[in-house]
Amino acid sequence: MEEKAFLEYLIENNVSQEQGDIFISRLGEFNKYLRKEKNDIDTIPNRKILNYTEYLVETERDYVLEFLRALLNYANFTKKYDYVVEIVDIVESFNAMDNLYLRIAEEFDDKVRDEIFKNINIPPLGVDPDKKPKISKIVMKRLEEKLGEEKTIELLAPCLHGRPLEPIKKDREVFLRINDIDEFLKEKKQESIKTAQKHQKEGTLLYAQYVDEEVVEYIKDNLTITPGIREGDKIIATKTPYQIKKFLNAENERMKRYYSCYCAWVRGAIKNGTEKEISPNFCYCSTGFTKKYWDVIFDQPIKIDLIESPLSGALECKFAIHIPKEFQK
Repeated sequence: MEEKAFLEYLIENNVSQEQGDIFISRLGEFNKYLRKEKNDIDTIPNRKILNYTEYLVETERDYVLEFLRALLNYANFTKKYDYVVEIVDIVESFNAMDNLYLRIAEEFDDKVRDEIFKNINIPPLGVDPDKKPKISKIVMKRLEEKLGEEKTIELLAPCLHGRPLEPIKKDREVFLRINDIDEFLKEKKQESIKTAQKHQKEGTLLYAQYVDEEVVEYIKDNLTITPGIREGDKIIATKTPYQIKKFLNAENERMKRYYSCYCAWVRGAIKNGTEKEISPNFCYCSTGFTKKYWDVIFDQPIKIDLIESPLSGALECKFAIHIPKEFQK
């Protein structure tokens, strides 16, 4: 590891000297761990990052997030994007169940929350994501038995892991400039294609996935993907699969659904064939993520329907966004 050059990179990217020193220290500890098996930080084998975060959890180290931030910066510095893919896999939706725990107490009370989470230890950041769905099965079953489906959906619908609003506000400005929902959808679709092509050309990641011609063509050909296509008074929108390349190359439908799903609290159950043990209503969290976008675009709460998801047996997440009357013409 080129410590001096890396530290200069961190400082150039607005990381303080103190924080940079901590990052280098964390990566140094990781390097020692890797060298036990004759590896190092510049040649990390697949899943070794996850092995290490699980080791940190088991040994009660409380700096998993700090380590992952350090490694993510190092991966971008060295352009080792395979590391980024594995890091994103570990952190994706990591705090969703913690947020649900807090939300139940806020919406109801501590007693209800404690009933739902009785004898449950929420897996911390760093644990293999595929182990998390066993918690989702129990929590969803208890929620629907205690509160009913409608109130459970209301709890999940605001989304459990948030979404940055600033990029959406910029799209709102574009929407106001165009002043036509159909033209706005066309422009955003072309923008998504250009973004994918840019990542393909530069060899960089589109979120957590590599982009090649096949991926670009998939985004082009699927009209409902980003941001969606209008059908009457609705926009039908499909989420881009979590890892498109692996999704396209998957050997069977089950693994396609696994690579399509973003949610760590569901994905592992799809992989091992136990997804029917999790209520499909859990996917209203994902619905809420999409709803936030259109709430900002239309500057009002909109109605959105969950049509299907990998948890319910479909290959992709699909939604119907109801267009407010004043924007339907």
